[in-house]
Amino acid sequence: MGVRLLVVEDEARLAAALRRGLQAEGFAVDVAADGQDGLEMARHGGYDAMILDVMLPRLSGYRVVRQLRAERHWLPVLMLSAKDGEYDQADGLDCGADDYLTKPFSYVVLLARLRALLRRGAQARPVVLAFGDVELDPAERRVLVAGAEVTLTAREFALLEYLMRRPGQVVSKTELLDHVWDAALDTAPNAVEVYVGYLRRKIGRDRLETVRGAGYRLAQAGADAPAGSGAPVGSPAPAGFDAPAE
Repeated sequence: MGVRLLVVEDEARLAAALRRGLQAEGFAVDVAADGQDGLEMARHGGYDAMILDVMLPRLSGYRVVRQLRAERHWLPVLMLSAKDGEYDQADGLDCGADDYLTKPFSYVVLLARLRALLRRGAQARPVVLAFGDVELDPAERRVLVAGAEVTLTAREFALLEYLMRRPGQVVSKTELLDHVWDAALDTAPNAVEVYVGYLRRKIGRDRLETVRGAGYRLAQAGADAPAGSGAPVGSPAPAGFDAPAE
């Protein structure tokens, strides 16, 4: 069975050109002219990948891909859009798209990016990260712990996001310094311990374990450990901790 593609594009001439070009490459292609029809076809059509416009009637491309990811549907999505700002592209990727190509585009580049998506396949890549009762939405910059929203600083958020992308894994202090802090800055040696302490006081101490001699790892909290357990959020840092600048 060949590769099946869904093109969701309301500009009729472009949709027809994409269909002809992709069929000439050996793909089986279906076309939807608005976001709502595209969403329904993506849900039930058994496609291998989708090319999705952003500005669509009835439902925007952003909403289509966010809804698919919320339903844990991992169909690879290549977004096409005349919106070429860096924030527009970031919004598309944060909503769950796998790639973003601006109009006008090179057909050769579109094919190359499409082949790259097909090689990777439909891998799970949720928009909202979850581990135990902790949820983190990178696009909305929101964190929920046991259903309650928790306010984090930019550094605390980055630290938690890095750990949540490695659920259950032990992450060393060196790795955290390399990926969460700017390598060009003269970061204090105890920066990781300081911010782990801050984060624990906000999400609950038993949700972030110290693995002696190795680093840190996220853990699922016990039923009797509410969010924010431990010292109050606004309490001072433990003795001997010198908070570095963010």
